[in-house]
Amino acid sequence: MAALNELIPKIENPVLRAQIQAAAEKLVKQIKFGLVFEDHLPECTPLYDIPVRKGLKVSLRNGKANETYTVLKIEEDKALCLPRNGSEAVEFAVADLVTTAELGDPIYPCLQRLDEVCNAPDSGLWHTLIEADNYHALQLLEYLYAGKVDCIYIDPPYNTGARDWKYNNDYVDSNDEYRHSKWLSMMKKRLALAKKLLNPTSSVLIVTIDEKEYLHLGCLLEDMFQEARIQMVSSVISNNGNARALQFSRTNEFIFFVMFGGCGPEKLPLNPQWLGNLKVESSKATEGFQWGRMLRGGNSGRREYSPGCFYPVYIDKNGIYRGLGDPLPPDRDWRSEKAPNDWIAVWPIHLDGSEGCWSCQPSLFQELYEKGYIRFGRNITERGVRITYIQKGMRERIEKGEIKVVGREEKNGTVILETDGSDAKYIPGTQWAISAHDATYYGTKLIANIIGRQKFSFPKSLYAVHDAIRFFVAKKPDALIVDFFAGSGTTLHAVNLLNAEDGGHRRCILVTNNEISEAERKDFEARGIKQGDAEWENRGIARYVTWPRTVCSIEGHDVNGNPLKGNYLGSDILMADGFKSNAVFFKLGFLDKTKVSLGMQFKELLSILWMKAGAVGKCPAVDADVPDMLILPENKMAILNDENRFGAFAEKLAQHPEIEVVYLVTDYESSFVSMTQALEGKTTYQLYRDYLDNFRFNAGRDSR
Repeated sequence: MAALNELIPKIENPVLRAQIQAAAEKLVKQIKFGLVFEDHLPECTPLYDIPVRKGLKVSLRNGKANETYTVLKIEEDKALCLPRNGSEAVEFAVADLVTTAELGDPIYPCLQRLDEVCNAPDSGLWHTLIEADNYHALQLLEYLYAGKVDCIYIDPPYNTGARDWKYNNDYVDSNDEYRHSKWLSMMKKRLALAKKLLNPTSSVLIVTIDEKEYLHLGCLLEDMFQEARIQMVSSVISNNGNARALQFSRTNEFIFFVMFGGCGPEKLPLNPQWLGNLKVESSKATEGFQWGRMLRGGNSGRREYSPGCFYPVYIDKNGIYRGLGDPLPPDRDWRSEKAPNDWIAVWPIHLDGSEGCWSCQPSLFQELYEKGYIRFGRNITERGVRITYIQKGMRERIEKGEIKVVGREEKNGTVILETDGSDAKYIPGTQWAISAHDATYYGTKLIANIIGRQKFSFPKSLYAVHDAIRFFVAKKPDALIVDFFAGSGTTLHAVNLLNAEDGGHRRCILVTNNEISEAERKDFEARGIKQGDAEWENRGIARYVTWPRTVCSIEGHDVNGNPLKGNYLGSDILMADGFKSNAVFFKLGFLDKTKVSLGMQFKELLSILWMKAGAVGKCPAVDADVPDMLILPENKMAILNDENRFGAFAEKLAQHPEIEVVYLVTDYESSFVSMTQALEGKTTYQLYRDYLDNFRFNAGRDSR
C-alpha cells in the first residue's frame, strides 16, 4: 500500500487518479481480520563511512533517512540532488549530506575494530559486539554463519508508541491504516534473515514481548516458521508492576520459544524459586535450607576477633581439597605464606581485602569435611574458591535421619541430600514467577551498579535471560548465541555466567545500534553537533552502555575501577572476579566493491575473515601492505594473497594441522579448485569472489 500511495500522484489524468485513489482507500477499509500489514519500503541506513559523490543515494544529516536524493553533480562544496519522488533538482552543502542505503541495495560490509577486552589471554573464546543497524548486521551474519547458530535471543522494541523509537520516526512512512503495520514490517524483515542463521536440525529462537504486540507477533511467527514448534511462556518481571493510566499495572511479559528440529528444553536442576512452577512434592525437611558461608560475616567476622579461625584451606588446581594449615599468629602476614606442593591457599579474606575468619576452627572444619558437610565452589580464582557448609541445626536433622543423604559428589565427597535439588532435574511449566527475574532489581539496579548511570529503559533481569537460554544450551557447551536487539548487553553477560557455571565455551554475538536519547539529540543539534561526530557517537547506547557493561562484567569492576560487590545468585561466582573471557567491539562499515575486487581492502576485510573462520583467538591485524600469505595457527586460519606462492604456502600450512579454514585469492575458478584439492580436509573460500558474490546476489531478496 505504501508503494501504491507513491505511484498514484504520478497519474496525470486527474479523473483516473481520483478513481484509483478511492479504490485504494476502499481496499484498505475492507481489511477486517488477519495478519495484514504493509512492507513500508524504503527503510534506510546512513553510511557515514562512504563519501558523498555523484550517482550515490544521500539524505540530509539532520533529516529523515528515508527522504533520499540522488546526487547529480558536485561542484566545490555544493551537491545538486534529485529528490526520490520529485522531478526538480535541489542544491545542498555536501557537508549536510550523508550517503544512504535502502534495504535491498547491495552493500559490502566490513568490521572496524573500536576496542577489545582480554581477561583470558590463554583462551581462544572471543565474544563480539557489533555497532550497527541490525538489518545490515544480519546480512553480514548470514554470510558468516548461515545455518550455524544454536540460539537467537532477542528483546525487540515493544511498540508502545513512544516517540523516541527510531522506527516510528525515521525509517517508515506514515501512510498506515493499521497501527501495528510498521512494527510488523520491521520485525518480518529481520526475522527472515534470522531464520537463515539458525541450525535447522537443532536450534531455538527466543523472543520477548508484552501485551501490545504478542498476538501479532505470535501470528507472524506461526506464518514465518511453519516447520517449528512454538510455545509461549508468561513471565513475571515486576512484582510491584508498572502503572499505566486507566489500565491494570503490568507485572508480566511473554516469551515465545520457536524450536527447530530436535531442539527442546532440557531437564535441569532448578533452585527452590522454581518449585511453584513444578509439579513436584516438596519436603518440609529441607524447607528454607541454604548452605552457610564458611567465611564469617558481621562484626565478629574479623581476624582479631577469632585468631584461631584464621588459617589456610588448601585445594589443588582442580578444586580438590588437600588439607589445612595451622592458624597464623596475629603478627604474621598471610601474603608471605607459601602453599605447599603448588596447591592454592584459600584464606578468609573479605571482598574489600580486609582480613576475616572462618566459621569454625581447623579441627571442626576437618570433621565437617570428612562427613561431607563442606562444599567447594566450582569457580577457582585468585582468591581460591567460595567455601560453604551445612550448619549445626541442619546437621543434627541429617544425623537423626530426618533428611536422607542420597549420595556424595565425586570430587570432594560432599553429601547430596534427598530434596536439596542437587540430583533432581525438571522442565518447568509455562507460568514463570521467579523473584530473580525481577527487572528492577536484577536489571536496572544491576546495570546502575556497574556503569553508574541508567540510560537504558527496562533492561532485562540478567537471570531471566540466563534461564531462558540455559534450557536450550545446557548440553551445548560450544553453542553460538546471537542477540541482534542487544540493548544494554544482558545476553552476553548471561552467556558468560553460563560458561562460568559449567565450564562451557559458548560464544555470543551482540548487535545494537548507537542511538542517543531524544533530549541529547536536541541538545547536540542546538550546538551544531551532528550524527557521526565523536561527541554524538560516544553518547550512543553501544558505546555508553553496552560496551562499558561488557568490559566491566568481564573484568569484575565498575566504570570507576571499583570491585563489583556480591556474587551471582545461586552460584559461588563472585562478581569481583569477573569472567575468564574476551570480547571485541566492532562498528559495521561499508566498502567500495571495486576496491574490494582489486584486493585493495584486505586490511579492512581481515576481521570478517576471522569471524567466518570461527572467531578463534585474538582478531589479527596487518599493516597497510598486503602480505603474500598469512599463516595464523592461533586463529585456525590461513590466507594466500598471491597464488604464485601456493607451493610455499602449502608447505607452511602442512606444519600447522590445527588450521581449519583457508582463504585463497584468485580470479580463476580452475585455480581455486586445484588448490582446494591439494589442501584436502581444509575448508576453503575463494576471495574476493565469495565475498562479492554473496552480497551482490543477496541484495534485495530479503527486503520484502
